[in-house]
Amino acid sequence: MTFCRHLPSRREMLIGSGALFAWTQMPKLARAEGRDPRMLVIVLRGALDGLGAVAPVGDPDWISLRGDRALVLDGKTPALPLDSLFALNPAMPNLHRLYKAQQASIVHATATPYRERSHFDGQDVLESGVARPGAIDTGWLNRALLALASDGRVDLRGSRAIGVGPVTPLVVRGKAPVMSWVPQQLLPASDDTQARLLDLYQHTDPGLAVALEARIRLAALGPTGGEASKSAGTPLPPPGIARVRAYFADAAGTAARFLAKPDGPRVGAVGFVGWDTHINEGAASGQLANLLGALDGALAAIETNMGEAWRETVVAIVTEFGRTARINGTAGTDHGTGTVAFLAGGAIQGGRMIADWPGLKPGQLYEGRDLKPTTDLRSVLKGLLRDHLRVEESVLASTVFPDSANIVPTAGLVG
Repeated sequence: MTFCRHLPSRREMLIGSGALFAWTQMPKLARAEGRDPRMLVIVLRGALDGLGAVAPVGDPDWISLRGDRALVLDGKTPALPLDSLFALNPAMPNLHRLYKAQQASIVHATATPYRERSHFDGQDVLESGVARPGAIDTGWLNRALLALASDGRVDLRGSRAIGVGPVTPLVVRGKAPVMSWVPQQLLPASDDTQARLLDLYQHTDPGLAVALEARIRLAALGPTGGEASKSAGTPLPPPGIARVRAYFADAAGTAARFLAKPDGPRVGAVGFVGWDTHINEGAASGQLANLLGALDGALAAIETNMGEAWRETVVAIVTEFGRTARINGTAGTDHGTGTVAFLAGGAIQGGRMIADWPGLKPGQLYEGRDLKPTTDLRSVLKGLLRDHLRVEESVLASTVFPDSANIVPTAGLVG
């Protein structure tokens, strides 16, 4: 089935129409400095296996931990070397190219302050920027935009942010107007995803739960997505990973086209689902590699569609938490803690692995099972917002990421 699109309220429609009317009136984010920075946040929903994406091939305990599912430099499909310790999943040659061109960096053993293993709570902490789940209904990127408005660099009569997906990502929701765009063809949801969403909405928004359940029942009675599409004259890509690749590239590429416009938004967010790899995760090939390949294609679409604006662009790719260090009994991984964050763009001071590596010995794993996080993801995001968008450090600590004065922004992430 295909999920129904997010239907905005009358108030949201009025705000959005006003924002679009005033779009061409807006100043650039940093006109006084002769800069016009862009920032796009991609949220990988489901928890990315950071060890499967960026393998510590130089760690002496790596092979014994993952066995025949450990990425290696001399395997049938070799991992792509990054430095003496780490190598990238071979499904991401485009990211590897950007890394070698010093337009991408990777943060390893990172996590938000969240230490439980609920997807919904983890995503809430990741996108709200608040350490406690459910504490606030706005996102840190939207609050950063409001902070920029306080010194006249952004006029909030117009939309300076874009959210891409069936529902606007929380990270860009808030008082600053947000333009929403929904891809024409949405990915089908698994039965497990449908059940999880229904359970969530039954506890948080019963009205939405009723509407979603009705939509699921209707979809079950009607034609399949492919049949419906053909009848409408718009054929879908083939099922499976080809459709995922097409969706990722379409969503990310469209966000980039909006951000590249001289009078367009300057920050945006996209959410990609499917990263909950409990079963048959694979390694250099298989489920995870397919997803990483689709993400790699999305990065290529962003770079292409940003055009000249790519040199002033930062793309931050983040996830709610990592996965277990060991493979489980169903050839996958379970919910974990430490993971990776990808940073790409022409504005990134790249070609670097950023990691305080904790090691993989049993006593070095978090709770004896997960990669131990040694870098607070908020530090990385603060560094990007401070040095790229020029958000004041005091505002980052009090408003954008509340109660985080002890988290120092990471320096040197952007050129």
